Amino acid sequence: MNKKRKLAASIGAGIAPLLVLTMSVSPASAHGYVSSPPSRQAQCAAGTVDCGPIKWEPQSVEGPKGLTSCSGGNSQFADLDDDSKPWKVTPVQSTQDFTWRFTARHATANFQYFANGQKVAEIDGHGAQPPAEVTHSVNFGSLKGQQKVLAVWNIADTANAFYACIDVNVG
Repeated sequence: MNKKRKLAASIGAGIAPLLVLTMSVSPASAHGYVSSPPSRQAQCAAGTVDCGPIKWEPQSVEGPKGLTSCSGGNSQFADLDDDSKPWKVTPVQSTQDFTWRFTARHATANFQYFANGQKVAEIDGHGAQPPAEVTHSVNFGSLKGQQKVLAVWNIADTANAFYACIDVNVG
C-alpha cells in the first residue's frame, strides 16, 4: 500500500469514532405536551418541581390509549403520578384554554380532557396532523375548586396516546 493510501486509511479510521460521538441524538419519543396552563411535565422542564428524567423530555409521556395516569403508564415518569409533589395549581375560570406544544406531529384521532376522572371535553382531530401548537377551549361546567385535569392526545394511526396532567383551581 502506498503512503497516501495508508495515511487516508488511518485518518478515516480515527475520524469515524469521533463522528459517531458527535452526531446529535434526538429522543425516539419526542411528541407533545400541554404547555399552558403549565402541565406537570412543563413544570418539571422549567425546574418548578423536581421530578427526574421527564425534565429533559416533557413531550415523551406516551402510552397505550385508554390510560388514566399522568405518566402514561411509563415507570420512568412515575413522578408525574405523585399528587404529593408541590405542583403549581393554576387558577382558571369555568372555561379555560389549553395549549398543546408538539415536537413531532401525528395524525390525530381526538383530544380528550378529564377533570378528576370525569370527561369534560372531546375535540375531534379528523385524522389530521396538527400544527406546532393547538389550543382548545374547555368548559368545566358546574365543576368548581381544585381539579386534576388529564389531557389526552389520541393518535389516529397507532394504538398510543400522549398524556399530560394539569392542576387547576376552577373558580
